[in-house]
Amino acid sequence: MNIAIIGSGYVGLVTGACFAELGNDVVCVDNDQAKIKKLKAGIMPIYEPGLSELVKRNVKKSRLSFTTKIREAVKKSEIIFIAVGTPPKDNGEADLTAVEGVSKEIAASMHSYKLIVEKSTVPVNTGEWVEHTIKTFNKRRVKFDVASNPEFLREGTAIKDFMNPDRVVLGVKSKKAAEILSALYKPLKAPIVVTDIKSAEIIKHAANSFLAMKISFINAIANVCDSLGADVIEVSKGIGLDKRIGDKFLNAGLGFGGFCFPKDLAAFIRISEKAGYDFGLLKEVEKINEGQKLALMKKIESIVWNLPGKTVGILGLSFKPDTDDLRYAPALDIIEMLLRQGVKVKVYDPISMPKAKPILRARVKFCKDAYDVAKESDCLVIATEWSEFKELDLKKIKKLMKRGIIVDGRNIYDPIEIRKLGFTYIGMGRG
Repeated sequence: MNIAIIGSGYVGLVTGACFAELGNDVVCVDNDQAKIKKLKAGIMPIYEPGLSELVKRNVKKSRLSFTTKIREAVKKSEIIFIAVGTPPKDNGEADLTAVEGVSKEIAASMHSYKLIVEKSTVPVNTGEWVEHTIKTFNKRRVKFDVASNPEFLREGTAIKDFMNPDRVVLGVKSKKAAEILSALYKPLKAPIVVTDIKSAEIIKHAANSFLAMKISFINAIANVCDSLGADVIEVSKGIGLDKRIGDKFLNAGLGFGGFCFPKDLAAFIRISEKAGYDFGLLKEVEKINEGQKLALMKKIESIVWNLPGKTVGILGLSFKPDTDDLRYAPALDIIEMLLRQGVKVKVYDPISMPKAKPILRARVKFCKDAYDVAKESDCLVIATEWSEFKELDLKKIKKLMKRGIIVDGRNIYDPIEIRKLGFTYIGMGRG
C-alpha cells in the first residue's frame, strides 16, 4: 500500500520503517528540515535498537523515503497516519495544535480518496475534530475517512512491539476504513480489535494509565516494605505469579518517566474531569510516582549524612534502558535536587550523554564510564537499569570510591551479595 506518516519522531519513524519492512511504499514527513536531512543521509535522530539498520535497508530498497512537504506525501498516498507530537499543556491537557495544522494541510492537498488515521495519542473526540477540520478545508469535496489506530510501542523494544503486537486496535466509522486497515495489518497475524473511534482513543489512555497504576502500586508496596523490613522483590514475585495480576510492570524503583506515561496519565485525568468524573485513583498514581524521587533523596541523606560538598555519582540518565530519551527522566530530577543541596554530581549513561549535555551543561561532571563516576565518589545512585551496570566489577568500584555507598534506585543488585563486598547498600523496598 502507499502510506504517508506525518511526524517522524519515535512513533512515526518506527511505524514508517516497519510498514516499509512489510512491503509497503512509505514516505515519512517532518517539518524539521535538519531531521529530514539527517534521515536522508542515514543518520537517526533517535536511538532505538535496530532502527538504523531497518531504515537503511528499506531506503535502499526504495520502499522508504523522507520529505518536509505534506502535499507531496498526501499526493502519493492512500493512507495517511498523523503521528505528530501532542505535548502536555500546563493543565495536563494534550496540545493538539499540530494535529489541527496537519489536518488542514491534508485537506488542502487531497485530490482522491484518503484514509486519515490518528496514530498520535490523543484525547477522546479528537477524531471528530479531525473529521470536522478536514471537511471544512476540503474545498474539492474529496471523499475521505478518519480512523484511530493507537500505538503501543515501548522505547527500547519498539520494532519488536510493532512486528509482534499483543493486539491491533482500529477505531473506524466505515466498512471501507476497516477493510483497508485490516488488510494493512494482516501480515502481522495479530488479534485485531475493530471498534468505534472514541473507544479506540480511550483504549490507549486507559492502557497506559493502568500500567502506570501497576508501577505506582508496587512502589507504594516498596515503601511499606521499607517500614516493616520486608523485601519488595519477594512480594512482587509472590503476587505476580497470580495469573490475574501478572509479573509485568511490578518492578519497584524510582518510578516511571518517559513521554508516554506521565503525559497520558495527566491527559486522562483531564479527559475524565471534563466528562464530569473525578479520577482520584489516577491522581494518587501521579502522587506516588513523584514521591519516589523524594524517597530516594531521603535514602541518600540518611546514609551519606550532610550532603553539601559531598560527591554523588549517578549511573543512568535516560528514563529506561535501551533508549536515549530523557523526557521526564527521574534521574534529571534527582540531579537537580542534589545540586540544590550543594552536592558535586558526576554522571554516566551509555547512550544519552549527548542529549544530556545541553540540559545539564557544566553543572555536573560527565564521565567516560561507570568506573570514572565511582572514582572519589561518596555515593553511587543507580538511576537507570542498564545491563552494563549489572555486570560491573564491583570490587573495582569499591576500591575507586571514597566511601562504598550504593543507593540502588532500580534494585539491580542483591543486597546480601553486595554487602558481602563491603558496600553500604540501600535499595527501594528491600527492608
